[in-house]
Amino acid sequence: MAINIFKKEKVAKAKKETVKTENKETLTTLKSILKSPCITEKAVNMSELGNFYVFIVNSDANKVEIKNAIESKYKVDVIQTRTINIPRKKMVKGRKIGFKNGYKKAIVKIKEGQKIEIVGQ
Repeated sequence: MAINIFKKEKVAKAKKETVKTENKETLTTLKSILKSPCITEKAVNMSELGNFYVFIVNSDANKVEIKNAIESKYKVDVIQTRTINIPRKKMVKGRKIGFKNGYKKAIVKIKEGQKIEIVGQ
């Protein structure tokens, strides 16, 4: 019976430790979800015409995390989030063959009348 008691204590301690680490992970991921705004001709036209903004985000981030990060950082209301996984591409330089890194892109629609100032980044 003593062995079972110790196992329960170890399990209880392990659960407490994972809760603490999960809280730290969520705080760090909120800061590292948004890598940079994507400033291309198409992205600028989308922001002028339809309140759509394009960001390069962490590859592990999901739509809900992206929405929460943008709402907390820019103080706007996000209506819709779309994500695109850009695959890595093969690059050839002389005899050497390598790959250009892939990334994840998020297209975010915000509430009418609100605006995100990206140029001041």
